[in-house]
Parts: sequence; C-alpha cells; structure tokens
Amino acid sequence: MATQADVQKKKNGGFFKGVKAELKKVTWPNRQELLSYTTVVLVLCGLMTAGIWVADSIFHNLFKIIMKI
Repeated sequence: MATQADVQKKKNGGFFKGVKAELKKVTWPNRQELLSYTTVVLVLCGLMTAGIWVADSIFHNLFKIIMKI
C-alpha cells in the first residue's frame, strides 16, 4: 500500500510536469520586443514618479500657505 509520502511525491511530480508543459506553450518575446516593453515600462514609471512628485510639491506648498493663515 502506498504511504502518505509516496502519494505526496506523485502529486508534486505531477504538478511540476504540468508546470513544465505549460511553460513550453508560452510564446516568449524576442530581444527587440523585450527591449521595447522594458522601455515602455521604464518611461511610464518615470512619468508616474514625476507626476506624483509634482502633486506632492503642490499639496505641500498649499499646506504651508494654509498653515500660515
């Protein structure tokens, strides 16, 4: 009779075989696509950072003006 450990090993083995099979189905980007996507992500991160910095500066200055009153 199969022990608990044997059953667990079979479950894990089946899981990893399934993962490997699914990863073979993935269409991976080529180098040009990867660089393009990375550039888009970095530019958008920079724009969001700049936007948040500007909004923070505006609110900070407004708060300072309100606190002087």
